[in-house]
Amino acid sequence: MSVQTVNFIVTESAAKEIKRIADENQIENPILRVRVVPGGCSGFQYAMGFDDEIAENDRVVEAENGVKIAIDEFSAPYINGAVLDYVMDFMGGGFTIKNPNAVSSCGCGSSFSCG
Repeated sequence: MSVQTVNFIVTESAAKEIKRIADENQIENPILRVRVVPGGCSGFQYAMGFDDEIAENDRVVEAENGVKIAIDEFSAPYINGAVLDYVMDFMGGGFTIKNPNAVSSCGCGSSFSCG
């Protein structure tokens, strides 16, 4: 499973929330690292957090507001074509990833499997 580039979409609401969190934490040039890691009840789960640098083999997506998304070489094929969104509902707000590569997910929605 090799991907030279990655098609990863960051919605306007997700970019705004990432920037808001970065500003709140005084992070001047935010790089959000999005990863796929083994675990969860379906095999894989997503991990996100701010990073200080972009690695040589990272795929980089530039979102609005100067936000950069770094995706490592392992994760890229698993989330190619996915959409990162930030949604508000009656339970509050949170990030979601709509992933066309996920063939199933767990009931809690925090892990997935690929076919």
